[in-house]
Amino acid sequence: MSDVQKYLLLVDNDDTAALAIAQQTAHDLESNQATLIDVVQSLGEYINDESLKVRSKAVRYLAQVIGQLSSTFLSRQQIQVLCQFFCDRIEEGGAIGGLKILLGMTRFNNDMATMTFRAMTEHFGDLQTHPQTLRLQIVDLLNALMAQYRTALKYMGDEAIVGITDLVGGEKDPRNLMIIFSILRVIILEWDISSYAEGLFDSVFCYFPVTFRPPPDDPYGITAQDLKIRLRECIAASGNFAPFAFPQLLDKLDSTSPIVKRDVLQTISSCAASYGLTQLSSYAVTLWDSLKYEILNVQEEDLAAEALVALQAIASKLSQGLTPSNLSSPLAKYLRPITEECNKQLQEPQHKQAKPAGRILSSLARASSVALYLVVRAVMPSILTIYQAAESVQKQRAVLEVLIQIFDSAIAIQDASSSPSLPDDIRNPLQSFKDRIFTLASQALMSKSAEEVSFRIMAARALLRLFSLRNHLQENEAGMIVQHLDEILLTDNSNGGDDLKYEAVKTLAEISKIKPNLILSITFPAFMAKLPDHSPSDRTDYLVILEGLARLSVERTISETLIRRLLSKLDSILENDGSSAFARAILSTLYYILSQRNLVADPSINTYYEKIVVGLTSRVVSELMSQSPTAALNDESTLETLGRLANLIVRALDQEKKQSVGLQIYSLYSEKGSFSPILDRRDSPKEQRMTLVLATWLMAGIGRADFLPSAGPDHWKFHELLEKLVRQALIEDVPAIRGSLLRQISLISNKLLPLEQTFYACDILWKQPSGLMEDEILTENSIRVIFWISKGLILRLAKTEEVLQRLLSLLSDNSHGLIAGQGFGLLLAPDEVLSKDNDATIRLLTKQKVFSFCIPKIAAQFRRVESSAKSNYLVALSGILKYMPTEIVVTEIATLLPLLLQSLDLKDQDVKAATIESIIFISQESSSAIEGHIPSLINRLLKSAKKPNENVPRVRINALRCLQMFPRKIKDSALLPYRYQVTRTLWDILDDPKRDVRKAAVVCRAAWLNLDEPDEED
Repeated sequence: MSDVQKYLLLVDNDDTAALAIAQQTAHDLESNQATLIDVVQSLGEYINDESLKVRSKAVRYLAQVIGQLSSTFLSRQQIQVLCQFFCDRIEEGGAIGGLKILLGMTRFNNDMATMTFRAMTEHFGDLQTHPQTLRLQIVDLLNALMAQYRTALKYMGDEAIVGITDLVGGEKDPRNLMIIFSILRVIILEWDISSYAEGLFDSVFCYFPVTFRPPPDDPYGITAQDLKIRLRECIAASGNFAPFAFPQLLDKLDSTSPIVKRDVLQTISSCAASYGLTQLSSYAVTLWDSLKYEILNVQEEDLAAEALVALQAIASKLSQGLTPSNLSSPLAKYLRPITEECNKQLQEPQHKQAKPAGRILSSLARASSVALYLVVRAVMPSILTIYQAAESVQKQRAVLEVLIQIFDSAIAIQDASSSPSLPDDIRNPLQSFKDRIFTLASQALMSKSAEEVSFRIMAARALLRLFSLRNHLQENEAGMIVQHLDEILLTDNSNGGDDLKYEAVKTLAEISKIKPNLILSITFPAFMAKLPDHSPSDRTDYLVILEGLARLSVERTISETLIRRLLSKLDSILENDGSSAFARAILSTLYYILSQRNLVADPSINTYYEKIVVGLTSRVVSELMSQSPTAALNDESTLETLGRLANLIVRALDQEKKQSVGLQIYSLYSEKGSFSPILDRRDSPKEQRMTLVLATWLMAGIGRADFLPSAGPDHWKFHELLEKLVRQALIEDVPAIRGSLLRQISLISNKLLPLEQTFYACDILWKQPSGLMEDEILTENSIRVIFWISKGLILRLAKTEEVLQRLLSLLSDNSHGLIAGQGFGLLLAPDEVLSKDNDATIRLLTKQKVFSFCIPKIAAQFRRVESSAKSNYLVALSGILKYMPTEIVVTEIATLLPLLLQSLDLKDQDVKAATIESIIFISQESSSAIEGHIPSLINRLLKSAKKPNENVPRVRINALRCLQMFPRKIKDSALLPYRYQVTRTLWDILDDPKRDVRKAAVVCRAAWLNLDEPDEED
């Protein structure tokens, strides 16, 4: 049996085996065991068979054999013969594939490409009557010819253009169209189509607009947008299309479909950018006449934006190679009717069409330096006249808005311009109007009427734009703007002044980026002079000044100066026993300034360390050790703020400096012998124990590698330090100090104890007989210590299951089970000290591990425990769910829902609020899971939504949000029996004393009233 016979028998049922036969034949050819003539002759009876199916298989066999040959194996004569063979049988299966294979052969030439193309056009004049798969093969072959033998097809001239357009005309399949549009674009761009422009345009534009919608789960991934982009590229490919494209596009702009309008506007923009200057200039004014209605009579904001893009694209193209002096240029002719129309609309700046007119001017002015020059010269005199003649502040504000839009365009052009050779009046055409604009904006900024706040804000924005224009303002004018803004911040007390002050600070911050020297020479002295040396406790006006200074410290030179002055001011406060609130505000300002900078790369980081961390920390110790400590430092909040600031700096230090910090955590940079660590002393005064707040933040900022055990005292043995901290935390009664001890305990168990030494932490928890959990009498402090140690271990996934199991056992304790339940909320709660920023070990799977271990056990134990302890488990459940990602929670909905329902009966308002939020999430993710609990859910939610004396606003609002969602997520048939009950109860809630609750009740009641009765068929 010959190879061809074997192939014909197998090809229908086993493509792999059939291909193997073709491969063997190809191998025989390359090894000279057979000749090409032998192979072709073996096909004889099958190629001439009456059955098309047999003939197609035979041709496919030959194509597959050729496809396995090296691209250099066949001679030119052999390729010529095979090409003729396949062209004669191109309508038979496999021939098209064979021709595509021959295209890749080294000795395939232009004559063969021409033969192939003619065979395609002769045999497939009715291509659209063939199946899609065959059409795709033909289109793919044509694309290969265009890619590899474009010159040959181009040499065919008119025959190729007509042949291709006839061949692909009428195609509708998106896969084929993606290729066809690419082919046509090449022809339009590279060939002389002047004699065939209209025909080619019609063959392309017949697909506009694209209305294709891909089917669900489309395996080809072709979207309507893909087709739109390819089609748009074809339409915009040649200026020869302008006489046909623009009239038809404008005709389609009258469509009522926003999608069609958007396509038209985007295509006009593409055409404007691609067509030649001559072709575009003939239609520029006509295009304006149509596009202006989309902007001036805006109905869809995105359509107006697209129309503005189109207008700008036209102006950009017409600007190419022009000079402003040519007033008869196409650009000048295009802009003249536009600026006339805009001037007309701006005569009444408060009217509806004035604002769009300003947008038009701004968009056109951004097109080029020449366009900006022409627009400014045409409209600025009129705009200034309108402003001066305006009878109301509202009109003047509207004019200022237009001016700001033009200023923004001027700034954009200035930033993008790369032609310094342009004359000054062209590079900045606003210069000749500077004095008038500066005067009117300055006067507007400093006007004092209460109703003029928004007007003054607009003036500040206008002045900032003037400031941003390069070489526009003189130094004294720029300084005057800064003085005006300073005056607003320091002295203005008008109604609505907060908004104006916010704008003034924002403006000064932007000015500081442009001219920091003005802020240093004008603003800083004025602001610092307003700060009291040591503010009395009842005076808080310094907060506004400090906030302003902090936001101005954008540039490094400014922030460096500000830091020095603030530290000097802080020193004055401390020396004069000033207000702790004032000191805290300065520390907070320093924290804000430094948090905005990359301290790791900051060359001044060591200076900050010496002056702030070392200097202020040692001063705290010195003050607290004195007989009469300064009030400013004898304050929990102030120490906490200083600790955060020190931590921010310490984190950015190099390892050598961090190691020095590690040696000072408890001695706090005090002189040797003057202050012994608190942990080594008993009965220390509260004031001195407060230094543990600073110690906590210093410890948080460094890692295990930053401690030097050989150089440090015994407490660098972390397990011994941990025991000391636990002993002190168990007896500490000051919340701030106890909180610091607990965080240090957690830091040690999380990141300082090596993994192999975590058993020390576990021993403290449960080693008999001294373990905290083994104590017969638990205390609130011991439970706190247990959970903070556990938090550190669990976040690093050390002994996780054993720790969690023992924590769960605490829930059944009659005396302290509730406190233990609340502790579960601590385990996963974000903490500023135990955080990634402080290099805490927080594993990605921690939350998933806690959830998967605890939830089934809580559910199982909940069913067995006494009623008095059930609430403990529900509180623990709520604490776990509070910080759990939704994708984890959804896996245990069936287990959770019964517990959540019972949580709604608890009195704890935080638990109830968190429970309802969990139910809302479950309703969104798996509404079917709650359908069986609708009666009890509705009753409990209604109960939670009313009774303001029992339920806090957050609970009431959450309950109403949950009820409101049911009509969207639950079947109507399940809810209709409760519609009257719900709407009647909600009617009473409309009298709730809280506005937000009443608002939620209105929305919820409307959702339930809109429930439809079921159809009879249902």
